[in-house]
Amino acid sequence: MAKTKPGKKDLDSYTIKGTNKVVRPGDCVLMRPSDSDKPPYVARVEKLEADHRNNIKVRVRWYYRPEESIGGRRQFHGAKELFLSDHYDVQSAHTIEGKCTVHSFKNYTKLENVGAEDYFCRFEYKAATGGFTPDRVAVYCKCEMPYNPDDLMVQCDGCKDWFHPSCMGMTIEEAKKLDHFLCSDCSSDDDAKRSLNAFPVSPSVETKVEPKRRKR
Repeated sequence: MAKTKPGKKDLDSYTIKGTNKVVRPGDCVLMRPSDSDKPPYVARVEKLEADHRNNIKVRVRWYYRPEESIGGRRQFHGAKELFLSDHYDVQSAHTIEGKCTVHSFKNYTKLENVGAEDYFCRFEYKAATGGFTPDRVAVYCKCEMPYNPDDLMVQCDGCKDWFHPSCMGMTIEEAKKLDHFLCSDCSSDDDAKRSLNAFPVSPSVETKVEPKRRKR
């Protein structure tokens, strides 16, 4: 193991006290907060180091929860969403309580079951300025909000966009029973097409009636 400073050495791993869970650089961990009423902090381990007394320190890069950011929690933030910050710190390894997994947004949405130790991250966060990377993401529905994986959305069979049932005047239960769905824009287009096909119902023999197109 390469020495970093006199009397200090890098460690390849650390076993969490009272468990058989092994932490290595690159792993994500849960760390004990100073306030016992708060949920554990989440961090990515950058480095493990022991001094000459075998006190083990861990260099971490903190994940922030939305409510810990300058802008606060917003409607589209998921319950298990975290931001990878540019805030680094050195803590005692004894404050590590457990391991967790911070998934990419795409992989998180594919999980069949979300466990207590599953989180996801789609933004990096600058703690000093409150800035995000990326600063723009795709938006959906009439409300034009980014996707929250905790919220049920229904896909329009016409335009293929995704919509919140509440924005479409439906309950969650009603949305779950749908076999097909057309948003209000596609539904009005569909009505117009049906009216063109249905008119006239029985044109007279004497006169040929041409259906009029609706103005949109």
